[in-house]
Amino acid sequence: MDPKGHAAIVTGAASGLGAETAAHLAKAGAYVALFDVNLDGARETAAKIGGIAIRCDVTSADDAAKALAEAKAKHGAARILVNCAGVGPAKRIVGRDGPMPLADFERVIAINLVGTFNMMRLAAAGMQALEPMTDGERGVIVSTASVAAYEGQIGQAAYAASKGGVAALTIPAARELAQFGIRVMAIAPGIFGTPMLRALAQATQDSLGASVPFPKRLGEPHEFAELVMTIVRSGYLNGEVIRIDGALRMAPR
Repeated sequence: MDPKGHAAIVTGAASGLGAETAAHLAKAGAYVALFDVNLDGARETAAKIGGIAIRCDVTSADDAAKALAEAKAKHGAARILVNCAGVGPAKRIVGRDGPMPLADFERVIAINLVGTFNMMRLAAAGMQALEPMTDGERGVIVSTASVAAYEGQIGQAAYAASKGGVAALTIPAARELAQFGIRVMAIAPGIFGTPMLRALAQATQDSLGASVPFPKRLGEPHEFAELVMTIVRSGYLNGEVIRIDGALRMAPR
């Protein structure tokens, strides 16, 4: 699909991978709606790229439905959805203070996995009502998994479980939505230079980058966004989780 002239939604778009993805879509001519709970951050990014910012809690059915309706009113129904909203706090299952509070685990699952499914189901409902394009395609959904889905480290139980769920969701969703001409893909990034990681000491960043076989550095958000654009444009990509990690395989800690 050529994104030019089509409506696109990016969640978690206030910063990091989401913001960069929104910028790439806008540069390609898409009408981009930036969803985030951080509305000020989303507005700042939207102003730079010519998109619109909409506050959205992806874990809420009502909030997501309202945000999608607002985006549709301004840009039309979206043919592109990129799920980037997520959190990744580190906490052991049993730490010095006892077992991990269940609410902490539930929060990560709610945002990373339930939020992804919530946006997917609502966006897909809108896409299936659209007229198919010349190749029969109606839309494409790209979600964000993680290499932690496969090699979760100690302290990443909640994060790895949530991203494993995103990875596992991809093929059944692609199979189900194929009848409507909607493709479903996911990307599993390794260690990327998001604002959270860039806030760490340079020595820590260098150490993390050195653990990557090649190139020995952190991934750049634009590299993630470029892969999203390849997926959007390549109509035969469907039902797969693509790792983008410099051949990194995470150690236990």
